[in-house]
Amino acid sequence: MVRRHYSLPSLNALAAFEAAARHLSLTRAATELNVTPGAVSKQVKALESEIGRPLFLRLHRAMELTPEGETVARALQEAFERVSATLQQVSQNPALRSVSIGSTMAFAQFWLMPRLHDFWNAHQDIVIDHMISDRNADLFRNDVDLRIRYGDGEWQDETAVKLFDDRIAAVASPGFAARHKVKQAKDMASLPLLSVEGVDWTWTTWSDFLRATGAPHRKLGLRRFNSYVIALQAAQDGQGLALGWMNMIKPLLSKRALVQVTSNEIAAPQAFYVTWSSKRALSREAETLRDWLLSQSA
Repeated sequence: MVRRHYSLPSLNALAAFEAAARHLSLTRAATELNVTPGAVSKQVKALESEIGRPLFLRLHRAMELTPEGETVARALQEAFERVSATLQQVSQNPALRSVSIGSTMAFAQFWLMPRLHDFWNAHQDIVIDHMISDRNADLFRNDVDLRIRYGDGEWQDETAVKLFDDRIAAVASPGFAARHKVKQAKDMASLPLLSVEGVDWTWTTWSDFLRATGAPHRKLGLRRFNSYVIALQAAQDGQGLALGWMNMIKPLLSKRALVQVTSNEIAAPQAFYVTWSSKRALSREAETLRDWLLSQSA
């Protein structure tokens, strides 16, 4: 038998397990790898057999990594990131310098896009690749250099620099605000409230906002969305009140697509950060974009 130089299992099995561990789903891993879920499952089982330890706990409707699985997944992710970064550096066309940035749809549409023409004008030799998704896992692809994240700034294996703090207020279309006179925070509890839920549980909810503004409530008339962009569009269409992160929605406020309905505001409990993997160095293009983002937030 020929002995493998690095004593590694099949690279196909390692790739299948890394994708399944990252998604915690055989189906999503199969979609990414363009194979069937059965093929992913077969590769993972072969890897478990070769290692001699289970890597997943297979529950009724979910998968969880075992402690051994977490250790292997972390090592593979770090290794694949280093290989990916190295291949990009040696294969990149010197005339075409690029950097990739990941963000939510709302951040890209309301904060980044209105400012980005200034970057393009100043750095016409740098191409920006956008990964825009409201699924947090999508922002952690190996080919994403920078990420915009909302949170406390403390993320494992991520370097984070604060872009800006924010304030939160209730907003609505001018027509809705005219039809529903809101004099104080408690008046909002009985109105249709457009609520963003299930995407990021660090997001402030209507219950959080009303509690912080001293507005007692029992039952709220919530209309739920899993997209902040769509919730804001519903607010512009006069369908209810939305919570506005004021730095984010300045373009909508400036053209009066939305208006603040009361003077009640709260400080956002988290902040917006630009982050990147602490396990690999940024390219010069990524450093240029990062520094530009920080200058814009200032």
